[in-house]
Amino acid sequence: MENSFILAAVALASALLVWPRLSHRVSWRAMITPLASIIGSGFLVLGPILNTSYGKYAPLVMIALCGVAYLFGHAIRYNIAMIATDVSRPKSATKIETLASWMLSFAYVISVTYYLNLLGAFGIRLTPFDTPANARILTSAVFIVILIIGWTRGFLALEKLEQISVGVKLAIITGLLVGMAFYFAERTAQNALLLNPSTLSGWSAVTLGFGLLITVQGFETSRYLGDTYTAATRIRSMKHAQWLSTLIYITYILLLAYVFAPDALDLTETAIIDMMKIVAPILPALLIIAALSAQFSAAIADTSGAGGLIEELTANRLQPRHAYAALVATGLVLTWAADVFQIIAYASRAFALYYGLQAAIAAVTAAKDSHKNLASWWFGFLALVGFTIAVFGRAVEGG
Repeated sequence: MENSFILAAVALASALLVWPRLSHRVSWRAMITPLASIIGSGFLVLGPILNTSYGKYAPLVMIALCGVAYLFGHAIRYNIAMIATDVSRPKSATKIETLASWMLSFAYVISVTYYLNLLGAFGIRLTPFDTPANARILTSAVFIVILIIGWTRGFLALEKLEQISVGVKLAIITGLLVGMAFYFAERTAQNALLLNPSTLSGWSAVTLGFGLLITVQGFETSRYLGDTYTAATRIRSMKHAQWLSTLIYITYILLLAYVFAPDALDLTETAIIDMMKIVAPILPALLIIAALSAQFSAAIADTSGAGGLIEELTANRLQPRHAYAALVATGLVLTWAADVFQIIAYASRAFALYYGLQAAIAAVTAAKDSHKNLASWWFGFLALVGFTIAVFGRAVEGG
């Protein structure tokens, strides 16, 4: 019966996502890009990590992660609004913006590696070839495919795939939440909910949280949709995307944190598959489908974004395909030199630097207005938070 309800939820969510009255609305189209990025790859790994590391406090950590992300989003929204006013910004803001763009292109390189390593791990998870080496081989093969496509044809032909994968991912996440709600209700009725102790405390718990920032990253994509949407639409859609993703994430963690013992399963990048086998037989296969489509499309989007940024930053001296080659080379080195949890921490640090720089831009821009001294100090503090996360964020120790 649970499988039937899960499939029905997936079907209903899919129908809603393609419903013309929703899919054709400008506000929804502007919101879907940051929303899909925020609840993308992180959704697959975050639940097991928080459950194992923080136990009964996992929902509080989730709230903190989403809260920090929302504050960084506030700084980016302020920058969007200031650019839209056409008021001249301080020269320092322009210089920091260039540095932030370079940092974002570097962050894209690491995030693509993160996406494709998850694709490799999930791609072989339910096969007889489920070993770390085979996962890396699959990841490396997909890197080569991406390089060939980007070098010879570009990624315009794959844009439709990204739109489809967004719908697939959101629909399957809906089914996942329905299945978990059933399982949570069963455990509640059996008086079998768990209050797991945290395995971390103090500074170790904080620095691990720093290393998980990438799992709620993605809202910044609204910053770069100016050719398609107005500033007001982008600001509003980013807020709505962060509100909805926060609701989804907290619901997910609440349903997961009190029904699984943290020592029942090894903490790996695909631990969610073993957890969902217990919830409902159909969920592992659905999660594999979501993972493969979501990771590939996200990798394509960030590879294309990195190429475009580098072309712009070098004033067309470097073509996108040269950036693709550098990205793939770096990604292959990281794939074979680090595990997924280490790559997550590297990506979190890179995005924390980018967010810190965006907050610094907001700080120097606000400082130009004597009526916004308090805002300037606040953005300056937020920049310091971003740089602190970049320095001290650490990786999960997998099982």
